Amino acid sequence: MIIFIAILIGCVLGAIIGINAPIIPYTYSTYLAIAIISALDTVFGGIRSVINKNFDFKIFITGFFGNAILSILLTILGEKLNVDIYLAAIVVYVGRMFTNLGIIRRYYLDKWSQKFEQKKQEKVKEAKEPVKDEKPTAD
Repeated sequence: MIIFIAILIGCVLGAIIGINAPIIPYTYSTYLAIAIISALDTVFGGIRSVINKNFDFKIFITGFFGNAILSILLTILGEKLNVDIYLAAIVVYVGRMFTNLGIIRRYYLDKWSQKFEQKKQEKVKEAKEPVKDEKPTAD
């Protein structure tokens, strides 16, 4: 739950900063885009690892910055070679994001379904229990 609050706060702060931030020049937009995609991939991977109960903060931070730096370096190399190498990184990162998002979605859908089924079983159990008559008895 705390992760979703952190994500919500990050989105709100990002929107506020984005409104007041200067426009990024076109020459740097490719670098920024690939860095954002790699960072989002790491965030979805972190949420997935929390769900799988094997989250490690050191791995998350090194993956966050390592993936962003590697993808930016690939973009620089691609520009020097006049080849769009960054497209390969985008395909990989976006594919992993959709995979992680699918796992996260299925986890919460299963959790919601189990909760719904549990409530349904409790209602059935309550309905099957005999109701005690509270008729006044003559003593």
